[in-house]
Amino acid sequence: MEYVVEMLNIRKEFPGIVANDNITLQLKKGEIHALLGENGAGKSTLMSVLFGMYQPEGGVIKVRGKEVKISNPNIANDLGIGMVHQHFKLVENFTVTENIILGSESKRFGLFIDIKGAAKKIEDLSKKYGLNVDPYAKIEEISVGMQQRVEILKMLYRNAEVLIFDEPTAVLTPQEIEELIDIWKTLVKEGKSIIIITHKLKEIKAAADRCSVIRRGRYIGTVNVKETSEAEMAKMMVGREVSFKVEKSPYEPGEVLAKIEHLNVKNNKKVLGVKDLSLEIRSGEILGIAGVEGNGQTELVEAITGLRKIESGKIDLKGNDISNLSIRGRIESGIAHIPEDRQKRGLVLDYTIEENMVLQKYMKEPFSNKLGLLNKGEIRKYANKIIEDFDVRSGEGAISPAKTLSGGNQQKAIIGREIELQPELLIAVQPTRGLDVGSIEYIHKRLVEQRDKGKGVLLISLELDEILNLSDKIAVINNGELIGIVNADETDEKEIGLMMAGVKKEDNNNEE
Repeated sequence: MEYVVEMLNIRKEFPGIVANDNITLQLKKGEIHALLGENGAGKSTLMSVLFGMYQPEGGVIKVRGKEVKISNPNIANDLGIGMVHQHFKLVENFTVTENIILGSESKRFGLFIDIKGAAKKIEDLSKKYGLNVDPYAKIEEISVGMQQRVEILKMLYRNAEVLIFDEPTAVLTPQEIEELIDIWKTLVKEGKSIIIITHKLKEIKAAADRCSVIRRGRYIGTVNVKETSEAEMAKMMVGREVSFKVEKSPYEPGEVLAKIEHLNVKNNKKVLGVKDLSLEIRSGEILGIAGVEGNGQTELVEAITGLRKIESGKIDLKGNDISNLSIRGRIESGIAHIPEDRQKRGLVLDYTIEENMVLQKYMKEPFSNKLGLLNKGEIRKYANKIIEDFDVRSGEGAISPAKTLSGGNQQKAIIGREIELQPELLIAVQPTRGLDVGSIEYIHKRLVEQRDKGKGVLLISLELDEILNLSDKIAVINNGELIGIVNADETDEKEIGLMMAGVKKEDNNNEE
């Protein structure tokens, strides 16, 4: 059997943790191979070893049958291996072409960088693989999905034969995901070989030929995707049966907890991102907000949490107008927020986990005394409880810097911190983005638990399944306006999809 890449018995250790415990992965030429595992299972580490970002303590890497030492990413590039990272590595104010040629500039007569020639080559590559990228567009002006295509072009420009994608669909809309899978299939037809790091079973079924599973740093096995069910793969990944259904008691709403009246909020382009929006959230209710990304969800959440000022309208919590309170004032009045961007808004990446767990509370007893001196012991005890309850995995526990955790474990830490505030209103934005099925099941339970304690939960998610599964009521927004509110158990994906496209509920019925 001819393999383009073989990783045999790879071992990689970090302080306090064996990330890869003798893992073997074999990639055939022209296949899409999924690397599946829970958050922190060691998937990204294994691929970072292949891409030369880490050196393994043991094991052998072969490329096209020859043993190689990949001591840095430039050597990986020379061997025809490219990687698109989960958080893209692009310079915002450069054009697409400038980003792609960075580090591999070809100079005409040794003096000038031939931007025109590069742009032409990029345009040809873009056409060949159906990427539709404008070589002269600036990165800051194009969508996340387009930025990902720029990363793909960067690899193709350097003649990569093996393309690695780390959690490639975490930031894409459902339509962009379909387009990406089509792009992969085109790449494979042209003789490329692809590895996708993921924990989304639906996408593995749609795209991959074979799937290798790792759990807690160990290799579990490789299966043929066509012959293996999602439930079987989930069990290999988590080590137990996983329920894909959310268990919850019947919906019994209490009184109105939060009231949003005629809210108008400007977006970053200085036009209204939220238009005359009114909503009520009751205690004992999960209100889901459905909409295609960029339709006012971000502005709405930032207006409620105090991150963005409102133009007009009113936000009321338990009978008090909180529209002009500071962010801290809103936290004190009972709002907790699981933010959309865990690295920009959720954590201070250079702080330890324990420091991050008390960001809203460090100035209060028992975490500090009247003189403002921090009580390290209490802080650690509190952090350890969250780490334990929410299964936050890290090398050195509470003293691990936040930036050393995998994305999914960063997410679990934030969710733990926010739920531990015991808020009246929990705003959960994309709470399970980047989490594996085992963690998703757990987080869903915790959100339902908040609702059953009589709290209100505002859930914003781009995963329609999640909205339909978890919510009691669903509010659909399009272009910053409320299109309609439906009961979750009386609707389906089709109806919500139409509303997301801007078709009002009464118009749907006319079409039937």
